Amino acid sequence: MESAVSFEEFASTRARRLFQLAYLMCGDWHQAQDLVQVTLAKMFAAWTRLRRGRDEPGLDAYARKVLLRTYLSHRRLRRSSELVTAELPEATTGPDGNDLRLTLAAAVAQLPPRNRAVVVLHYLEDYSTEGVADLLGLSVGAVKSLNTRSLAKLREILAEDRELLHRH
Repeated sequence: MESAVSFEEFASTRARRLFQLAYLMCGDWHQAQDLVQVTLAKMFAAWTRLRRGRDEPGLDAYARKVLLRTYLSHRRLRRSSELVTAELPEATTGPDGNDLRLTLAAAVAQLPPRNRAVVVLHYLEDYSTEGVADLLGLSVGAVKSLNTRSLAKLREILAEDRELLHRH
């Protein structure tokens, strides 16, 4: 019973941070909740084995890896059901900090899943390029390339948003 208690402690102390990471990756509140639940369920199923081989930072890294892989797997499955629309959503107005965060989150949400994962892991989770490469199972060069293209795309999206705001 001791392993169940330690899992409950782990889950209760990590769920919020996992949710924040999931939300930044998928941009959807409900999907982020689902991703965290699936991640924790997968970890619970293997908790005894996981506890034996890892310390606390190792468990945190493993949780992020499970979350990331669940997200990318889910995105591959949903790709064909995405709905493309001709109309852009209403842009937020005003330069305050909340609008900036919402604008950045909306811009990141427009990136493809792997690109989004690279940006979130590198800039939010503060992973090194090598750490992101290891987590995603990519080469360091591929991560650098994804990062460069992602930042260029974000600049393009934010420039378009700025133009839309100035027109209105």
